[in-house]
Amino acid sequence: MKNRVVITGMGVVAPNALNVDEFRKALQEGKSGIKRYENLGEINFKCQLGGKPPVTQEYKDEHLPHFVAQKVKNNAVIYACLSGLEAWNDAGLEIKPGGYDRKTGMLVGSGALGLDSFIEHKIYPIDQGNHRKLGSRSVPESMSSGAGAYLNSILGLRGRIFSNSSACITGSEAVLQGFEMIQSGKMERMLCASSEGDGRYIWGGFDAMRVLCSDSNEAPEKGSRPMSATSSGFIPSGGSGALVLETLEAAQARGAKIYAEILGGEVNSGGQTDGGSMTAQNPQAVVDCITTALERSGVAPEEIDLIAGHLTSTKGDPYEVINWSTALNLPKDDFPYINTPKSMIGHCVAGAGSIELVASALQLAEGFIHPNLNVEEIHPEIEKLVPLEKIPSKLIKKDIKTVIKANFGFGDLNCVLVLRKMNN
Repeated sequence: MKNRVVITGMGVVAPNALNVDEFRKALQEGKSGIKRYENLGEINFKCQLGGKPPVTQEYKDEHLPHFVAQKVKNNAVIYACLSGLEAWNDAGLEIKPGGYDRKTGMLVGSGALGLDSFIEHKIYPIDQGNHRKLGSRSVPESMSSGAGAYLNSILGLRGRIFSNSSACITGSEAVLQGFEMIQSGKMERMLCASSEGDGRYIWGGFDAMRVLCSDSNEAPEKGSRPMSATSSGFIPSGGSGALVLETLEAAQARGAKIYAEILGGEVNSGGQTDGGSMTAQNPQAVVDCITTALERSGVAPEEIDLIAGHLTSTKGDPYEVINWSTALNLPKDDFPYINTPKSMIGHCVAGAGSIELVASALQLAEGFIHPNLNVEEIHPEIEKLVPLEKIPSKLIKKDIKTVIKANFGFGDLNCVLVLRKMNN
């Protein structure tokens, strides 16, 4: 028998909120965390917008151990430690290094960890021949597993501790891998998270590719426009989400609250063929990922209440919705609600999936569908397939039972998970 897997704790650090309670409120109110950064214009960035979590030194001192708060400078590492600790505490688990058995582990993914803005202070000493002054933290703050390594220096878990890095599907893939390990019985409990830093060293490459929004520097909150006819590129951002997964049996035994149950999922690649490339998805692979995730979850398309899409505010949005329509094969009037928090927080790249899964679980647990900002003019190809009322621009209070969450990433990678509400 396969174990049932539930979400019992969550944490988030996003451009519009620094914890789950704030994030819930921000989602419901449609609060944007996207701002203009004048220094980007000074160095010739076409897109001068971004989303940075408002983490202050005082906030770090209050929520992190002294060593991490005072010494670690990598934002992605800080974000992961903050969201991971919040999720752990939210699940009602103790911080007792060495006190958990080998059935409790952690998976923390990251993207361009070594390009976080902290790297500026590492490059100059190397170029000036002073690399011996870099200190002992340069390598662990730069390595892909660094975020998880620092988080586990606090938690001291002894189970499977590893990391992943799969572009924009990193966060959802981390949760899917944790789910599969618990479902199979290899682990009983997993802290699954992902994180992305921020700043010009990460965002510069995207600006050079001309995939960022450059027409809204004077109106930051209008820049991210998923599903809009006027979408002109995504807004880069940083942040982290974290979720504690465990067997239903373990959660019930300790009386834990349960946000949602993960029913199943799928991850695949389009092979960068048949329309897929480094920056575009193979539509057949996307459809296969969605239909396989539903099959493995035992869920029929008509049971889906909400699609939590990837929807980056680029020319890829209508193609994504076309793929959803093909995969679900439902009449237009029966199309589920569809939304994404990217209109409020931008695209957190490796951090996107985990943050958006927190949003998905909150909507299930609290009975609401958060609005999409900047959808006054829906893309005509999307409007052909989805009724306008299913693309909400205002908060909807509604009991929803099933959410399907997807992320699609560079390299023609796809990941889909299906979540269901549980009545505690």
